[in-house]
Amino acid sequence: MFLILLALKPAPDLVVLGPEQTVESELPVLGVHTRLTDEVEEWKIKRSLEMVREMGATTIVEFFPWAYYQDESGGIAWQHPDLVMEHAHAQGLRVIARIGLTPEWARPEETTLNYLGPESYADFAAFTAEFAQRYEGKLHAIIVWNEPNLAFEWGYQPTTAADYVELIAETSQAVKQVSPDVLILGGALAPTLEPEGSPWGLNDLIYLEQMYAAGVAEHLDGLAVHTYGFQFPPETPPDPELLNFRRYELYRDIMLAYDHEVPVYITETGWNDHPRWTRAVRPGQRIDYTTNAIQHVAEQTPWVETAAIWMFRTPAPTKSYMDAYSLVTPEFIQKPIYSALQEVASGE
Repeated sequence: MFLILLALKPAPDLVVLGPEQTVESELPVLGVHTRLTDEVEEWKIKRSLEMVREMGATTIVEFFPWAYYQDESGGIAWQHPDLVMEHAHAQGLRVIARIGLTPEWARPEETTLNYLGPESYADFAAFTAEFAQRYEGKLHAIIVWNEPNLAFEWGYQPTTAADYVELIAETSQAVKQVSPDVLILGGALAPTLEPEGSPWGLNDLIYLEQMYAAGVAEHLDGLAVHTYGFQFPPETPPDPELLNFRRYELYRDIMLAYDHEVPVYITETGWNDHPRWTRAVRPGQRIDYTTNAIQHVAEQTPWVETAAIWMFRTPAPTKSYMDAYSLVTPEFIQKPIYSALQEVASGE
């Protein structure tokens, strides 16, 4: 009976790339951070990226975990990254890939996925170079790791900027040998006021200063930054003692102090309107703050290449305050903020 039922099961719908599209937008700085890594069904990947284009965003930031793809023999399962990259390219979207998470074979026992020791930097760099070479022509930039100034994101190792710069240097060299046009972005630091000696992390401004002191400038084509608004409106001036949207301007000051005048990529930003999160704002405020912030970047800071909103959509509800960052529900229902951004991007 089971075999009969299996035979009667309809075949999955064929998903085709379709003709190559072009993003039409009056706000080319607008981007989004997608969450397609755990999206299984191809039609949902395609529909997500269609909706990104239809909203008027030109760029996606997507996470590609090294640990998901490469085994100890060196074999790489490219099937899922291929789907994401091919569909993004077909929709006319620029892709910034964030590479992270260490396979079990490349780290000591009883360490977390975020642990990457110096002995495995070459393995990480080699994988990243293969990724860049495979998607040459479809890949704009690579972010090396994520929020290394947080203890959790650095595998609970000491948050040493010099170690992170060593990782960037090795990765940049490997990538540029095979794909010189793919940009290398570092940073993606977590905005935090943690002081030196904290077990949880290190103030992002201090960490960035240490990165430049360790010579990171010679290895970077741009700086990736995370800059959330929390409860502050986007026009709130930057302040080293304040976590707010315009904190990216303080990063820029540090860059210029080291004569490193390269673009800034805001790869995570946004406001949250969860009714029970202490750092959330009201839904109307979220819409106004977000649209005003993107317009401010477009009009006032030409050195910012992209402002990518965290996050576009999740494959399933997280059942936490994180759901209130999304622009589209898992069922592809547009939230009001999606429509507001679409209006701004269309010039209406």
